[in-house]
Amino acid sequence: MINNKEKNFISVVIYVHNNENEIVPFLKNINKTLQDNFNKYEIICVNDASTDKTLSKIKEFSKNENSLSGVVNIINMSYYQGIELSMNAGVDLSIGDFVYEFDYILQDYKEDIILNTYYKSLEGYDIVSANSKQNRKKTSSVFYKIFNKYSNTEYKIQTEEFRILSRRAINRIHSISKNIPYRKAIYANCGLKMYYLEYKSNKNTRSHYNKEVHKNRRETAINSLILFTNIGYKFSMIMSILMVLMTIVVACYTIIIFLKGLSIQGWTTTMLFLSFAFFGLFTIMTIVIKYLEILINLIFKKSHYIVETIDKIN
Repeated sequence: MINNKEKNFISVVIYVHNNENEIVPFLKNINKTLQDNFNKYEIICVNDASTDKTLSKIKEFSKNENSLSGVVNIINMSYYQGIELSMNAGVDLSIGDFVYEFDYILQDYKEDIILNTYYKSLEGYDIVSANSKQNRKKTSSVFYKIFNKYSNTEYKIQTEEFRILSRRAINRIHSISKNIPYRKAIYANCGLKMYYLEYKSNKNTRSHYNKEVHKNRRETAINSLILFTNIGYKFSMIMSILMVLMTIVVACYTIIIFLKGLSIQGWTTTMLFLSFAFFGLFTIMTIVIKYLEILINLIFKKSHYIVETIDKIN
């Protein structure tokens, strides 16, 4: 009997947080795809401190699924830490030649989309992302538009449903930074070939997040704009230049008042001193802002995930 399954070892990293109703159907679909097309694989579920029955559902699936031939690893985060840090933990544990990242488990694509991203990576693309043309929120579109305009990334980032990374890509990214606050930005600027595989969604799967997830996503977006774009630097520079110009105007006004003899004794000296003092202050702030921009580009914000336990279920 000829075995036509792919020989590469595949790791699948799945982020879960209070997904008790969706996790089992998603695992069944993913496992079927892996079972039908790959000889060896592992599934890594990163449980980001779920408070519902998500963890027990994963364990139940792992023990009762007859067609499961791979290993299921469950990473239990010590407390809620958000998608970025949790997925970092999952990718660090993975050992596959290729690693799938599923940030969301609401599936609006067919099995062949998952396989197409893998086959595309075999063509020489180290990072292949799948994104739907339909399910794009307005807030996300605005964020990506601003991010792409003010960042210097080689590839433009956009909404992604899932992605696959080669082992070379993972090694490359870890060599750039051990602490990855926003994976998309690092992936888009790691120097390796990327490809966006667009597909037509077969249903509406708009996600409904709780307040905790919404807050984390909002903070990640703000931090990413500050860390990976020059929008903060440009804003600070514009404000510093405006303040310097205002200081110069005040100094000129003070001299004019003095020449017309309208100033009170000591007022001219005080205003000139304050004008030059503020001029020097804002000049120094401009220089400091530039240094901070350089430091941010050299050293990413240190963020470490904390894992409570890791369960291996054969």
